[in-house]
Amino acid sequence: MLATSALAFSVSLAAVVSGFSFTFTSQPQQCANLSISISGAGTPPYSVLIIPYGPSPLPNNVEARTIVHEQFPDNSSSVSFQLKYPSTSQFVAVVSDSSGFGTGGTSVAATVMSSSDNSCYSATANVSPDFTFNIDPPNQVVQCSPSRLWWDPSQVQGNITFQGVIPGGQSFAIPVGKQSQVANEGTGFNWTASVRAGTTLILVAGDGRGRGTGGSGLYNVAAGLYPDSSCLSNTSPSSTAGPPAGGSYPTDASGDQTPGGGSHRFVVASSYTSRGVVGGLAFAAILIVAGFYIIKRRSSSNKERPVDLLHGDPDDTNQALAPDLPEYRPEPFLATEPTEASTYRSDEAGRFSAAGSRYGGLSDRPGSTISLSGMQSARSGTPDRDTRIVSGPSGSMATSSRKAAQPRQLRPVNIIQHEDAGLPEVESETIELPPAYTNIRKTT
Repeated sequence: MLATSALAFSVSLAAVVSGFSFTFTSQPQQCANLSISISGAGTPPYSVLIIPYGPSPLPNNVEARTIVHEQFPDNSSSVSFQLKYPSTSQFVAVVSDSSGFGTGGTSVAATVMSSSDNSCYSATANVSPDFTFNIDPPNQVVQCSPSRLWWDPSQVQGNITFQGVIPGGQSFAIPVGKQSQVANEGTGFNWTASVRAGTTLILVAGDGRGRGTGGSGLYNVAAGLYPDSSCLSNTSPSSTAGPPAGGSYPTDASGDQTPGGGSHRFVVASSYTSRGVVGGLAFAAILIVAGFYIIKRRSSSNKERPVDLLHGDPDDTNQALAPDLPEYRPEPFLATEPTEASTYRSDEAGRFSAAGSRYGGLSDRPGSTISLSGMQSARSGTPDRDTRIVSGPSGSMATSSRKAAQPRQLRPVNIIQHEDAGLPEVESETIELPPAYTNIRKTT
């Protein structure tokens, strides 16, 4: 089956080498004539297949469109016929010559523009094909996965045919394989879709009365639960790069046009172009990832570091070096002048106590005296007042006086040595207990 499909694809693509295309020479309009012309070296006779695309714009979703298979007269390279489609509806056109199906190219979905004539179709009656076909598994086409196409043989006249149409891409004939009968499924055959996942695919069925007599079905090729690409190759049908076939024509209700100038002769190179585009995108992605990696490394190397205000940042080589600054040394805190002069008096043990400070005298605090020599040694590193002994009625006493012209003096500090008071006295507590009544005995 795969060999038969590959052979059909190669035959279809071999015809592409002839290189011809078609162009809409008139704008598609409701109930107006649609004209198509051929350019390039094709092999007549030519034909065009018009396939309805998308939902019907008519009320209640009434389908008034049928598949049109129009033959070019004799060996003519142009044709004109009435387009019996309502306005804002869409269709896909496929042009072929005697060498195979779809050799002239496939348009994208073209839009029918409005006109004053609507007499060519019924807006209330649905149309139907001469026969219908089915696919199993139903309503799906899976890449490289076999499907069964089947129909009711009593409705078919002559040989049945199937075509695959990719809007704006490559269209191909589906070879009818060995037919078999299956209960509840009529007559059919197995077909493996050698079409890439994500491709929009239209299946068209026909018989001896012409192409499209069995209707069409629109599918989006799926990858499947376990994607398989073993049936794909560079010649597998797909959407083509560049402008689509058919020239310039409207693709929406507002009249937006296609770029035009599309030709099917570029289909063979499209697979290589697609690979080149994919390769270029992959290379660009690698460059972007490498750029992010370099930026991340630079940002990580410039993490926060301690700032040296004296010597600056060693990385700042372009900046002038900061001048040498003097070394910082600790300096004492200079307090304000005391409000009262401090005096000292001695006791019988020869110790001195201080009085007259604004913080209170040491004599008022029991057990809080310290020798003058110890006090001086404790403050030997700081400037102090001169101390001298004076005699008085109560004995000798030490006084301090300010030196003349002392610019900065420190405030005298009273040093108090507290003594441990020992354990606190605990008062005794009396606990009274009730009598035990142990001496009471039972009398007889």
